[in-house]
Amino acid sequence: MFKNLALFVFLLAATAMSAQVSPTKIVHPDEAKPVNENGPIMQFETKTVDYGTIEQHSDPLRVIKFTNVGKEPLIIKNARGSCGCTVPKWPKEPIMPGETSTIEVRYATNRLGAINKNIKITTNEGPDPHVISVLGNVLKKEEEESLPSSTPSMLSGEGGE
Repeated sequence: MFKNLALFVFLLAATAMSAQVSPTKIVHPDEAKPVNENGPIMQFETKTVDYGTIEQHSDPLRVIKFTNVGKEPLIIKNARGSCGCTVPKWPKEPIMPGETSTIEVRYATNRLGAINKNIKITTNEGPDPHVISVLGNVLKKEEEESLPSSTPSMLSGEGGE
């Protein structure tokens, strides 16, 4: 009887404690962050830089466009790739309301294999950075077959007297 009473009290206490914990909202990474409607608002054409399938040593540069759709100047404080192989270059001057600008992204296309990186962009909008996905696949560059030389030589019996 004592064991049953102790178990009952334990379960009652556990239930009471769990009822006092407020639920935490889980936010999906793609959901928009809360925005100050009177401040700057950075809006991207896309949040994905897709290199597609490219050959090794292909052009490393891609560009993403964004617009400040807010009411105050937008300042990009920092932009950082998830590794040294993904390097963003951003405008240092304020982006005025209604103005469009770009961020250059360079990926080290000498690296073979899948590209799955990201860039975090910190602005004066608030503490939460924008996250840009960098995707693609780099394949080994096909080497061209070398053709025999058409220059006469002693071995071919041409050109020698």
